[in-house]
Amino acid sequence: MRSPSSPIVSTIDHALLHPTMTDDEIIAGCREAAELGVASVCVKPYAVPLAVAELSGTQVAVGTVIGFPHGANPTEVKAFETRWAVEHGAREVDMVINVAKALAGEWRYVESDIRAVVEAAASRGAIVKVIFETDYISDDAIKKRLCSICEHAGADFVKTSTGFGFVKQKNGDYNYVGATEHDVQLMRGACSPKVGVKASGGIRSFEQAERFLKLGATRLGTSASRAIVEAAGRDPNSY
Repeated sequence: MRSPSSPIVSTIDHALLHPTMTDDEIIAGCREAAELGVASVCVKPYAVPLAVAELSGTQVAVGTVIGFPHGANPTEVKAFETRWAVEHGAREVDMVINVAKALAGEWRYVESDIRAVVEAAASRGAIVKVIFETDYISDDAIKKRLCSICEHAGADFVKTSTGFGFVKQKNGDYNYVGATEHDVQLMRGACSPKVGVKASGGIRSFEQAERFLKLGATRLGTSASRAIVEAAGRDPNSY
């Protein structure tokens, strides 16, 4: 396996977000994250204190999600959820935009929603990643506008997906696509270098991870961290 200092390892946010994941499974996931040396774990909000305790003394940051997975909570609720999370030790928060407001072009609301979370996170020096949920937003003009709004509101990252954006596919099944090369390139081009890009949703292989990084992603959200890290260690030409 590569050293934990390997560049690809340091970009991974290890996702521990499945609705059925128990506390014991979250603890096991935190231990795996510490062993691998990833950037952070991303846990369900209630589990922030649990993850903070488990990762005390490691270099792995604890992150959580806000307004997850649909972004429909009132702004005041998102701000409260953020304050609670950072007061209990979260150092990173991944918030979901209000997708319906974005699709309706209600940009003032969208920016105010994001800014409220940014300000709440800033009270404890936490960083904010803003999830567009690209499975619900197909219009590139909207994605570009969101990038501009996120930067203006003070967000640290823009992010593709939750991994839970299930929509009806052409074959009639409900599924999600998650991060795509097109969206990562678009988001990278629409933001200045001071804003990071997080590719998330459906990233399960080293080849996918490497490709997203080469296209400009600076963080990767995945639950397949071990498989990616181990494959990176076997590839002498890896990122």
